Amino acid sequence: MSQDLAKSAADRAIRYFLISFVDLFGVLRAKLVPASAIGQMQRDGAAFAGFATHLDLTPADPDMFAIPDPASLIQVPWKPEIGWLAADLHISGEPLEHAPRNVLKRQIAAAAARGYRMKTGVEAKFFVLQTDGLAVADEADRQAKPCYDQAALLRRYELIRAISDAMLELGWAPYQSDHEDANGQFEMNWAFNDALATADRHVFFKFMVKELAGQHGLRATFMPKPFMHLTGNGCHAHVSLWDHEGDINLFHDPSGELGLSALAYHFLGGILAHAGPLSALFTPTVNSFKRINAAPTLSGATWSPNAISYGANNRTHMVRIPEPGRFELRLMDGAANPYLLQAGLLAGGLDGIAHERDPGRRLDVNMYESAAAAEGAPRLPLNLLDALRLFAVSAVLREALGSNFVDSYVKLRMAQWHDYMRHLSEWEREHTLDA
Repeated sequence: MSQDLAKSAADRAIRYFLISFVDLFGVLRAKLVPASAIGQMQRDGAAFAGFATHLDLTPADPDMFAIPDPASLIQVPWKPEIGWLAADLHISGEPLEHAPRNVLKRQIAAAAARGYRMKTGVEAKFFVLQTDGLAVADEADRQAKPCYDQAALLRRYELIRAISDAMLELGWAPYQSDHEDANGQFEMNWAFNDALATADRHVFFKFMVKELAGQHGLRATFMPKPFMHLTGNGCHAHVSLWDHEGDINLFHDPSGELGLSALAYHFLGGILAHAGPLSALFTPTVNSFKRINAAPTLSGATWSPNAISYGANNRTHMVRIPEPGRFELRLMDGAANPYLLQAGLLAGGLDGIAHERDPGRRLDVNMYESAAAAEGAPRLPLNLLDALRLFAVSAVLREALGSNFVDSYVKLRMAQWHDYMRHLSEWEREHTLDA
């Protein structure tokens, strides 16, 4: 039986609930509901005007209701009188087909119907900036290779500790935090989990980091490439497929190449086959494409993929095999919608399994060296327009994710692309004014 939220409020001294959802652009939306009204909200949902968010609805559409999922309840660590809830969107009594959490839940159901359960972890990198967002907050953080810099990490100890303490209190089992490859950049890791739980926590993590940074007089951003000379914010995903009960890792095979099963390689084959169109979900903004296919940064490497390839424990590839039983996908960035990130993984991977797709041979080369181009690995899309065009015509992803979702997503992202193209840059003036 579903958890009674009114009882949870009484038992845990919760006075208010945030009933939340993310739209197609990953923007977090919410209503604040007093505990006295949560029983009705749990039954009927909180009403929203869908047109007011990035969900491809119109003012003529009826109210959209966000029905909270009690299993997602998070008591906000820094303000425990508030309970945060992820919600599923409905219109006219039916799930809203193209709502991101609903898209993911359909993919989870498709996997369950085949006896599979995907477990994932994410590496959500972020920058800590001055409040105006124009520069990193720590003026002393100037090393060319600042990754793992202990001094820079400890100068941000109060913020990092606050985030880590919150995750510990929530039972997420955080296990490490570090200064990353760019000045002012950090990464914090917590334990992997079922795909939906990871997506819900990913949504809350981004909210939490920004909120706690603000409380410390700072600004946090997950923007893919806020500074051209510094490494961007990736959001690497570690993926494994398990049996229905979640007890047996179906990707692990001690006798398989690099400890991976045939099923794992078929899953990988699907991801590689659809990497081009999946880029529309994994690298979803104009700015995303300034992180991939990029020139070397101040540290000497972008740490981002430049081709559709996989390797062993080799961070220059789009997919890395760090150890038996799992993959690390390195294409995703900080702008990726947490639910669509997971849904895209399942859609591509399940197609690979269904059609026993061959990922091809592993490339044991440094993809950042010019000679690697001779290996013939397909290139990633060069910009958002290319990715959206590939996504729009992908019959496999359209069938898996739903035509309504694909059409709505492409429509809204394409409008964003056109808005970008209506802006004139200084680069254009510099190179074209006297043409």
